[in-house]
Amino acid sequence: MRSKRELGEPDPSGRRRPVPVEGSEFLLDVDTVIYALGTTANPIIAQTTPGLEVNKWGYINVDERTNMTSIPGVFAGGDIVTGAATVILAMGAGRRAARGMLEYMGVRSPQDELAAAGGR
Repeated sequence: MRSKRELGEPDPSGRRRPVPVEGSEFLLDVDTVIYALGTTANPIIAQTTPGLEVNKWGYINVDERTNMTSIPGVFAGGDIVTGAATVILAMGAGRRAARGMLEYMGVRSPQDELAAAGGR
């Protein structure tokens, strides 16, 4: 169950925190939920995902250019790949994964990126 949020009243520091909007509850229909919480690898991921390659610390191995895992069509990034790191690195991984997904779906090719970068 989800609900819409709005900014509440300022606290003593002046910060307004998100609060639920009364009566705005709704269900979100999904096939799969993948949660991202914490900065260490959860061993259950590797134990319950046949074919998913992980390193000796339990972090997921990915292709460095596309962030695709050892399972075709499955992408990963952020702390589950690198271990605890910065948000900036996680954002970069998300961008690489997004490009990798588009490439995997045939929407763009690796050459598109080279052309956009001026052939570099």
